[in-house]
Amino acid sequence: MQEEKEELPFVNPIDEDKVAENPHLLPYAHTVGGAVIRPEDKGRLKGLAVTAMYEQTDKQLLQIKEQIELLATQARAIQKRVEVSERIYGADLNFRPTIGHIYHLYNKNNEQDVLSMIGPDEWGKSCPYEFVASIKLMADHTWEIL
Repeated sequence: MQEEKEELPFVNPIDEDKVAENPHLLPYAHTVGGAVIRPEDKGRLKGLAVTAMYEQTDKQLLQIKEQIELLATQARAIQKRVEVSERIYGADLNFRPTIGHIYHLYNKNNEQDVLSMIGPDEWGKSCPYEFVASIKLMADHTWEIL
């Protein structure tokens, strides 16, 4: 005779409210030995990121500003060479200037500029003109004041 055992349905002794169906999706550790998971302070993270962004962009803007200043300086130098070149090409030229050679600009009686191969110290006792500048003809046919 076999006694028939009635199988009782399994009753979980843990409260259903305290059991998670998908514990791996919880934002916190679900076991005593689980790793501590702390929520990130999103405001702090964003603040640090924004600070880093401003620091980096300020550095890049400073580099661009320095480049702009360098370009402006170069543009002013070119403009000055153009102005000097216009004055020299308006001067009395009795020879054909050669690129890379040094010449001297003089003013004759406050009226006319004169370009000469003779330097201010090569005239002898006295220079017949008022010395303005020593200049050099560049490859682009502008003149550089020395």
